Amino acid sequence: MSAAGERLVWAARQWIGTPYVHQAATKGAGCDCLGLLRGLWSELLGCEPEAVPPYSMDWSEPQGEEQLWAAALRHMTAKGDDAAARGDVLLFRMRQGAVAKHLGVQASIGDRPSFIHAYAGHGVVESPLSAPWQRRIVARFIFPEEVS
Repeated sequence: MSAAGERLVWAARQWIGTPYVHQAATKGAGCDCLGLLRGLWSELLGCEPEAVPPYSMDWSEPQGEEQLWAAALRHMTAKGDDAAARGDVLLFRMRQGAVAKHLGVQASIGDRPSFIHAYAGHGVVESPLSAPWQRRIVARFIFPEEVS
């Protein structure tokens, strides 16, 4: 794993226990899955790369727009599914035919893969990356080491 991936996993684990709050991004006070990544970006890289407009919990599903995926592609490097690594940013499609609207950070690989995410009703947790979760992954990204 890269040093940047190690730092990202360490930092993400510091957010565990933060309550789930839609559109928030404050460690210990509240965040959603995007807020977790926004908070980690701020901690590790500085200013966020773009302003995040208000968003609904359906993440533009009625319009079928992949807004979260497009934003991830603007600011991170996409990588292949076959090269899972600690520190990967994971993008999930929660149901077939829906837009991708959930994010997490791969915390461990191997026999007991896990990921850290903010989940409604649970807050920020480290969850097993079980087969049902793995089937929902639609993209993996490399979190930047520095902003250019």
